[in-house]
Amino acid sequence: MIFTNILLIIDYVVLFLAFLYLLAIMPRMLNRPSNQAFRGYYYAHRGFHNNRTQAPENSMKAFEFAVKKGYGIELDVQLSKDFVPVVFHDDSLYRSCKVKGDVKDYTYQELMEFSLFESNEKIPRLDQVLSLVDGKVPLIVEIKCNDSKVKVCSIVYDLLKVYKGIYCVESFNPFAVHWFKKHAKGILRGQLSSNYAMVGDTHFLQKCVGYLLFNFWGKPDFIAYDHYYVNTISRRICKHLYRSLSVAWTITSQKQLDVLKNDYDLFIFEDFEPK
Repeated sequence: MIFTNILLIIDYVVLFLAFLYLLAIMPRMLNRPSNQAFRGYYYAHRGFHNNRTQAPENSMKAFEFAVKKGYGIELDVQLSKDFVPVVFHDDSLYRSCKVKGDVKDYTYQELMEFSLFESNEKIPRLDQVLSLVDGKVPLIVEIKCNDSKVKVCSIVYDLLKVYKGIYCVESFNPFAVHWFKKHAKGILRGQLSSNYAMVGDTHFLQKCVGYLLFNFWGKPDFIAYDHYYVNTISRRICKHLYRSLSVAWTITSQKQLDVLKNDYDLFIFEDFEPK
């Protein structure tokens, strides 16, 4: 009798924890903005780029090529030292510009002294990219910030809210996703993630992001997930149970695209041209 009661208590505890888990990973369910305008496009990762040419990643030339080819665009935005929103991926300038320090260590004018990879292209401002694209293709705007201080969100949104084209926002940082939940409810927002436990990241909060346990906080409209971890249970529940838009990053071959075509709704690609 005692053993039976213990098993019953364990069953209730497991059910309660499962219920909490499903609540934690639940994306926005009510008043979702339409995502129809984003469908039917492949999204060029940091523009249609090649870092060994005059059209490197996150450059005006790469964005120009993407627009000409009719691809949607994924791009990254962060702030310079003087709070200018610039389009650049890494915190560090070294990989792209062979310069010491981070983007946040330099003013915009100082950043203009550096060139991207082997090209003559400079780090563009977000407003320059918006003017170039001019609503011709949809944009996925990744907000880059590493802590709970998400000043970048309000500065970027000041530009986006007067932009006439189609765009959505996404971030690895759930605080940034939450900012848009609180201040821009009508904007399609996404949680970026990967299975950090599988890649050996032992940071507890990072693992929580990997399992989408902060969805209760940001209530994302879509999940943009590392395509290598397509079977991560939280991602699959969000797509198949909660019917959340599912975005794959970053596809690097037609073979990958063909294999995953039924597992994701939108695809971010680079290093090849999708058929």
